Amino acid sequence: MKATEQLHRMGQSLWLDNITRGLLTSGTLERYIRELSITGLTSNPSIFDHAIGDTGFYDDAIRAKMQAAQDGEKLFFELALEDLTKAADLFRQIHDATKGVDGWVSLEVSPLLADEPAKTLEAAKQLHAAANRPNLFIKIPGTPKGLSAIEDAIFAGIPINVTLLFSRDQYLKAAGAYMRGIERRIGAGLNPAVHSVASLFISRWDKAVAGKEPDGLKNRLGIAVGMQAYKAYRDLLTSPQWLQLAAKGACPQRLLFASTGTKDPKASDTFYISGLAAPDTVNTMPEATLLAFADHGQVPSALAADGGDSETVLESFARGGIDAGKLGEQLQREGAEAFVKSWNDLMASIESKAHAVLAGAKG
Repeated sequence: MKATEQLHRMGQSLWLDNITRGLLTSGTLERYIRELSITGLTSNPSIFDHAIGDTGFYDDAIRAKMQAAQDGEKLFFELALEDLTKAADLFRQIHDATKGVDGWVSLEVSPLLADEPAKTLEAAKQLHAAANRPNLFIKIPGTPKGLSAIEDAIFAGIPINVTLLFSRDQYLKAAGAYMRGIERRIGAGLNPAVHSVASLFISRWDKAVAGKEPDGLKNRLGIAVGMQAYKAYRDLLTSPQWLQLAAKGACPQRLLFASTGTKDPKASDTFYISGLAAPDTVNTMPEATLLAFADHGQVPSALAADGGDSETVLESFARGGIDAGKLGEQLQREGAEAFVKSWNDLMASIESKAHAVLAGAKG
């Protein structure tokens, strides 16, 4: 039995952190679903930047759409929705069989709207309506200003992937926004069954402290943060506040481990997958990491619901001068800035590709 199937049987959903038109047209994504237990996928501007800029799969579509005088942002969302709705249809059977727990794809709102919650909400509504698929998450960053947009989007009935979370405290704030949105729906007499995931970024922690770790704790910070958040997630699911919502038909917001590709070339290429095996969670992984795990991954015992030794590890980092609370805030700020850069790179890539394909058509 492949390690991917073992992990799936443990109760963790394996999602692919990639989407390209080539994955769809070649049948590769269907094969990953069939053979590697993939039950969903995520996307972001960087993924689409490489997919559009580095391949010819989008040239015909760009040529046709640019001749209709569309701007870069509108063109991108049309291209992205074409891919993601096809992917959503491939996962639809899983989505229906799990009653909406699994089988999701994700599309991110423009990060340029991050400081404008009202515009973020409006964009989320428009994208969700345009997709017209029940199993498409809209990704909204869980930054301080993003939290109100998340709450309002949940109240509006839009499934949300809360992205750009780095710490237990940020996760709990995102979970609070989700639950407030559900409470508002219940108060308004609306169906409380609106799905969501909370995406916790892992590998950037270890990259941020590389060379500064206390002795014996190299590559231990990211997994310790993941374990700490997992305990908070498990505690939340047994809290009176959540149990009251669940009794009225609310769906748990699942914890998702993101950024699980190994950054350290000296570490195992499946390091974060094996280290974060946990039931009732999601792990979204780059394609290379997925293939590596299917080939030679190992599935250990599941994460301890009590957080294991995470607090001890974090205390050791604190004694070494690394304040995880402050670093988490820094990573979120830097992540938001990186999202904007990726978005701008994507727009430039689309413009460059559009000029190239139109020039080719005229030639």
